[in-house]
Amino acid sequence: MHIFVLRCGDGPVPLALASHTATTVPPIPTASDLEDLLHAIDDEKQPRLIVLGDDSALAAVLTVLMRTERLQVEVGYVPCDPSPSARIYSTGTGAQAANNALNGSPVEMPLIRDDLGIVLVGGATITGPPGEKLEGEAYVDDTKLFTGLIESIALEPTAALPGLRAYVRRRTVFTRRRWVSGRAMQLGARTAVLVRDGVPSAHSQTRSAFYRHHEPWLLVR
Repeated sequence: MHIFVLRCGDGPVPLALASHTATTVPPIPTASDLEDLLHAIDDEKQPRLIVLGDDSALAAVLTVLMRTERLQVEVGYVPCDPSPSARIYSTGTGAQAANNALNGSPVEMPLIRDDLGIVLVGGATITGPPGEKLEGEAYVDDTKLFTGLIESIALEPTAALPGLRAYVRRRTVFTRRRWVSGRAMQLGARTAVLVRDGVPSAHSQTRSAFYRHHEPWLLVR
């Protein structure tokens, strides 16, 4: 097995990974940032890619792997701090996550993406325009999530099938979360603003869909 370490941003490198040469890229790498590294990965029979960064970094890397048909590559994830995806996938953080990424075994995970071909690993929030409610209708598979006016939708991947779950955020903070699980969530709205893994979308949308990709990804833990 050949270990490739990808350092997204300037976060600390755990001691367990210090002996491995790291490729440093921007906090949210693009396909061009990863081009040389992916060619090197292609030359190895048993490559393992360990991503150091936050959830947006992992999502960006998996997006590139999906679009370039490289989901067979084993991926370890080492977040510096607790994050939604660290919780969902039980990776740990810091030194613990590094040891898991080095010594763990690959496990197939549902890969959640949206209709723009962007992978989601930690969670998404969908709201209306600033100062306005979200107006529209959404379904998770065949179950109606909401219709009318709401505060927002929270959506996250799951480590087990069917692959994702979502709930409607109401005005009161005391409302119990009612998660609805499924393979896909579809939304039609007057105006929707998306934040994926902490990254706001550049443009508002009237339609959005998140769904389980036909291939899983391989998480080392």
